[in-house]
Amino acid sequence: MTEPTSLPDPAVRVADARELARDLVVVPDGGVPLVPNIGVIGGSHSVLVVETGLGVRNAEAVLRFAVERARGRKLYLTTTHFHPEHASGAQVFAGEATFLLNRDQADDLERKGPGYLEVFRGLGESVARRLVGVELVRPDVVYDREHTLDLGGRVVELRATGRAHSRGDQVVRVPDADVLFTGDLVEAGQFAIFPWFPPHDADVSGTRWLAVVERLAAAGARTVVPGHGEIGDARLLTEVRDYLELLRDETWARRDSAMGQEAIVAEVEALMVRRRPEWAGREWIGKGVGCLCAEHRTATATPAG
Repeated sequence: MTEPTSLPDPAVRVADARELARDLVVVPDGGVPLVPNIGVIGGSHSVLVVETGLGVRNAEAVLRFAVERARGRKLYLTTTHFHPEHASGAQVFAGEATFLLNRDQADDLERKGPGYLEVFRGLGESVARRLVGVELVRPDVVYDREHTLDLGGRVVELRATGRAHSRGDQVVRVPDADVLFTGDLVEAGQFAIFPWFPPHDADVSGTRWLAVVERLAAAGARTVVPGHGEIGDARLLTEVRDYLELLRDETWARRDSAMGQEAIVAEVEALMVRRRPEWAGREWIGKGVGCLCAEHRTATATPAG
């Protein structure tokens, strides 16, 4: 998810696919807003696609690419969370692939998906064109916390992380290749995307997000595929962990001194930009501060006696 003011066409370029390991490729985002990194992971009898891209035409390109690679193998589809650039093309896979989601993400898609489609249509003509004809579909298989998918000689671990960037975040780990797909829990080269839009959407949790990324960083991975940005290694996990920790600490220290939220946003944003002047997405720092200010109230509330 992103909040740009002017957007190029968010087209998925399957021709740019990059092989990370045996029968495991990523279609990179190419640095284009609202294009996710997309995975195609193969085993001896099945292939898993991770993310659809934004809308029908992108998903059709991804499906054609996956079918060509599968060569008759069974297809599965999963998405890391419900936001439209990651999941709005799932209808294209109906009848072609088994669609798997965790329960919280399936609920997000049903409850909040239509509203997010409308928000995204308002981001500009290029996005609205990509969303023409989109119909949200229910998953074929819903799991609670963990699902291990056997592709034949290769297992893929789907893990619901609990509430963080969204309520239904999921990571996808390929143990034999030591590859981790994080969705928007981790971005490369940009500030963490906080979809903090109360009262319409306040499901993001900075404190829980930090706890999730701490666990991911402790487990590590040789290759990390972020939701957006360049593919990297375990340092991506520690970079995001350190940013979220600093964002929390700097926000809460100012909140403890009774500083107003507007002043906190200005000071913390300036600090973060000084620390990471090369990162994109500065507009999300203030959203993160707002989220953490709300969580500070919860963390410091005195239980009633």
